[in-house]
Amino acid sequence: MRQLLPIRLLTGALTLVLRGLVRFYQLVPAYFFRGVCRFEPTCSRYANEALQTHGPIAGTWLTVRRICRCHPWGGLGYDPVPPLANPSGRLPAAPPSTPRPLEF
Repeated sequence: MRQLLPIRLLTGALTLVLRGLVRFYQLVPAYFFRGVCRFEPTCSRYANEALQTHGPIAGTWLTVRRICRCHPWGGLGYDPVPPLANPSGRLPAAPPSTPRPLEF
């Protein structure tokens, strides 16, 4: 338990720094690009929520994946932050690649 305390403090501090950078982006550069985001929530709000929900490492990874999808041939629409699958902090598994047949 004593060894986990410094890791939790470091993780919390890193999350605060990253969320501060996102907030700075929201206040300064993003002001000039209002209304051009393809997704809801916007990438900066997505990043803030991902960092808060998943922590600095997984939240940054989710944010980078989301930003990489933001291009003219990418998707658009509602794209929420995935919820935590279990208390261990692991992301939920990807859905199966083949759709199930319809049952009547």
